[in-house]
Amino acid sequence: MKKILYKKDGRIGRITLNRPEKLNAIDDDIPNLLQDAIIKAENDPDIHVIILSGNGKAFCGGYDLSSYAENKEFNNVYQGKNWDPLSDYNFMWGNTQKFMSIWRCPKPVLCKIHGFAVGGGSDIALCSDMIFMAENARIGYMSTRVWGCPTTAMWVYRVGAERAKRILFTGDQITGNEAAAMGLVLKSVPENRLNDEIEMMANRLTSVPINQLAMQKMVINQAVEASGLLDTQKLATLLDGISRHTPEGHNFKKRVEEKGWKQAVDERDKGTFDWTNNSSFTDR
Repeated sequence: MKKILYKKDGRIGRITLNRPEKLNAIDDDIPNLLQDAIIKAENDPDIHVIILSGNGKAFCGGYDLSSYAENKEFNNVYQGKNWDPLSDYNFMWGNTQKFMSIWRCPKPVLCKIHGFAVGGGSDIALCSDMIFMAENARIGYMSTRVWGCPTTAMWVYRVGAERAKRILFTGDQITGNEAAAMGLVLKSVPENRLNDEIEMMANRLTSVPINQLAMQKMVINQAVEASGLLDTQKLATLLDGISRHTPEGHNFKKRVEEKGWKQAVDERDKGTFDWTNNSSFTDR
């Protein structure tokens, strides 16, 4: 089964994350395949706009913790005590820049969020130009509590410093309504209207010449990039690797191996486990 689907639909390019059995979680292949699909749409002279979505119950559940955290073997996300910062950085920087192919694409990319877009899934979504989100969907980066730092660093550029801190200090997920109210996403609508809303916008943009769309995106993106986006992403990517190899990061990985990623993540997100001492608060 293809992990990324691409379909040309008149002047619309449709890119779909397609690991529904894993909630479209990110593995080693997804970043490359996503970038390939974006470039394919970018190079098609008929495509004016791209719609990015996910199959199944959610847009994207983030990085695949069953592979990267639960797995006791060496992998690209966790190297244990023999952590090589440069190797880690190169891998994650590669993923970050592949997600950023969405941002660099001269054609508008509209993202449709249902279910949830969390962790690395929020990284992907926040690189897009406009986000339409179901009211009951959730977005967040829970691993800022332990084991992560959002490498695309788009939160602060979308909502400003204070609101970004509110989300990233807590690791809380917020609903579509909350996300729209703070300006993180363009629009939040009932889930049964989500398709209609994004299709209306996509069809509206198909009537605009591709070169006009590209010029507007170039100017707006330049304003963001001039404020230091690239350097911020480099720092975020470096810190993401560090966060997975701190004492607390090692303890989280050990807990995932012992109890499974679902229990470890639940303890992390509810704040019921002390990662510094590797013990449950309830056992004291």
